[in-house]
Order: sequence, then C-alpha cells, then structure tokens
Amino acid sequence: MKRTLLLVGLTFAFFACGENQKSDEKAVVEEKTETTEQESNPVPEKQPEAVSPDKEYEHEVVIGDMSIPWGFDFLPDGSILVTEKGGDLYHFKNGEKTEISGVPEIYNQGQGGLLDIALHPDFESNKWVYISYSSESGDGEGGNTALIRAKLENNQLTNREDLYKGKPNSTKGQHFGSRIVFDNEGHLFFTIGDRGNRDVNPQDITRDGGKVYRLNLDGSIPSDNPFVGEENAKEAIYSYGHRNPQGMIFNKETGEVWVNEHGPKGGDEINVVKAGKNYGWPVVTYGENYDGTTITEERTGPKFQNPLTYWIPSIAPSGFEKVTSDKYPELKENLLIGSLKFQYLEHMALENQKVVKREKLLEGLGRIRDVQQGPDGFIYVAAEGTGIVKMLPLEETE
Repeated sequence: MKRTLLLVGLTFAFFACGENQKSDEKAVVEEKTETTEQESNPVPEKQPEAVSPDKEYEHEVVIGDMSIPWGFDFLPDGSILVTEKGGDLYHFKNGEKTEISGVPEIYNQGQGGLLDIALHPDFESNKWVYISYSSESGDGEGGNTALIRAKLENNQLTNREDLYKGKPNSTKGQHFGSRIVFDNEGHLFFTIGDRGNRDVNPQDITRDGGKVYRLNLDGSIPSDNPFVGEENAKEAIYSYGHRNPQGMIFNKETGEVWVNEHGPKGGDEINVVKAGKNYGWPVVTYGENYDGTTITEERTGPKFQNPLTYWIPSIAPSGFEKVTSDKYPELKENLLIGSLKFQYLEHMALENQKVVKREKLLEGLGRIRDVQQGPDGFIYVAAEGTGIVKMLPLEETE
C-alpha cells in the first residue's frame, strides 16, 4: 500500500513539474512577445524645442504669383507641375507658366480643392499623372476626396481614369487629406482625412476617412491589402485611425511609408505606416479640443500604433521630405516638414528613431504647404502667397 502511494505521489509530482515547466515557458514566451512589441512600438519621448539655425538659409523664387500652391512634382526635364488649390494646374518651364487643360472639376469648399499631384514612376514612357482633389461626384451633398490618373499630352490631361472616391459626401469643409507617394513594389499610397467626422470615420474600416490607402498603379486593389476579404471593409485601406495626413514620403532607407498629420490643439504626429495598424484617433491622442477641453486622457494603448513623434503645440504640418542630396550636408538624411501655423520649414534630425534636433528654416516665408527635393538635388518649397522657391545651400549664401 505504501509502495502504491509512493508511486502515485511521484507520478503526480512528475506531471506537476511538467505543467509548471510549461507554464514557466509560456510566461517567458509571453514576456518576450510583449517586450518585442514594446520595442517595435515605443512610446515617443517629448521633442526638443525648435530653434533658429546659427545661419539662415536664403532662397530664390522659382514660380511666383501663386495663392495656395498645394502640391507639385518634377517632370523628367526638370520643369515643374504645380496645383493651385482653387482648381488650376500649371506647367512651369524656362521661366514660363502654362495652364494645363482637362483638370477635373473640384468641390472648392474649406480645405478642399485641387490637392496633390505625382508622376507615375515610369512617366517618361507612359505619361501618367496622378491627382487628388475634392469631388462632388457620387451620392449626397458636398464632396469627398477623389483620386484620378490622366495622361499629360501637349499641355492637357487626357485619357482620364477615376481610381478612387471617398464616400459618403459631406458638406463639412475640413480634413480631405491628401498626399500621394509610390513604393518600390508597384503600389500607390494616398490619404483621406477624417472629413471632420472624428467619432465615426477613423475607427471604422467600413467607412472612408481617416485612412491611408494602397492601390496598384492601375487603381486595382492589391490582393495582400490587410482588409481584403473582410465583410463590408473598404479593401483599399492600408492603415486607419488617422486624423488628417497632409505629408507623406516613401522612406527608401527603411522601405516604409511615413506620414505627418494634423492633430487638433497639439498632437500633430509623424507615423510610420504599417499594414492593418490602428493609429488611435480619436481614442488616443496627445492633443485636446480647440477650446481647451479634453478629448481623451489616453495617450497610448495596446491596440494602437504609437507615433514616431508628436508636436505640442501643433505646428500644422503639411508637406514632407527626407533629404538625400549632398547639396545640404548638414541636412542629409534628416526630415523636412512644412509648418502652416508658424510659417517655417522644420528641419528635424533623428537618431535611433528619436528626435534630437529641430530647427526653423525659412522663417516668415509664408504658410509652407509642400516641400520636395528636386532631381537637381535642391530643396523646393511651396509657400502660400508666394509660389515655389528654391532653398539655397549655405555655401551659396556666403
């Protein structure tokens, strides 16, 4: 009898040890997983204050007499296509500005209008140009952000193709987005803001607004988009929970799309866009309502992707570029962001994904709407009330 009880006890102890070992192993795995997630999604640190540089950059006006130059891109010969928010598209070459015909009719309301423009990566052979704008097409009063492509031939847009239209229309005049970039794998990314419907659109993948979208270059939806096959989902969505992204780049070094986006009062953000991720607006935010009241006490949460960085106070970011040119060695590999609110071009330096320096360039130039590095290596900036200017390297201002 004693022998039997001893065997039972040993057996129980053996299995108990085995279960304990499995529990310990499971706990270790869960801890490692949680640590890995935290490392890949760190909570951002507070930024340093923006300061004026030791030496000011000078500039020269390349395209003048423009009201709100919203977006621009460079043709293979170095000439420039630039949109006016009011609905005009211009080609600037050899000192002459020519109006392009065939531009879509816009819903010119509030922040809406003729927005971004980007050339197909193989434009030289196919002549495709992509344009985002606010459109009244579709059901309901008002408008929403649309994306088309057309061929640029003899100063006119032809062969127009409608690629995407946000729904539903709204008479609200805010948060249309919208920027356009391409990755290296045959995809186009574009943005639509929350259209002023913050409590409905951004967190709902069955609705447009507050999203980054990904399409193939012909406008079809990639089969590996994160919400393909989900019931009622807008399958063009790549990420959601955004407020109003008006700056976007494809970071060739990391192979990622990055956006900057407007917060409310405080809480502008730079986000690294990842497939299927939720960026939290308005459930979590570093901002508050314009009247100073609280939107939420939450700044982060396990369901949400944290921003790379955030601004308090808001600078109202628009336009985005990463400098790769040797013409500005002091800026190389750093970020440039336009400020609508404070009317300067922000130089932001990162080290290990943390902001270590902020400088205010071209102060007083005007509301900075867009910034691009040209094929000649110079930095070009779109400023409201001015037009397109070229920022001169420091060595050329001595």
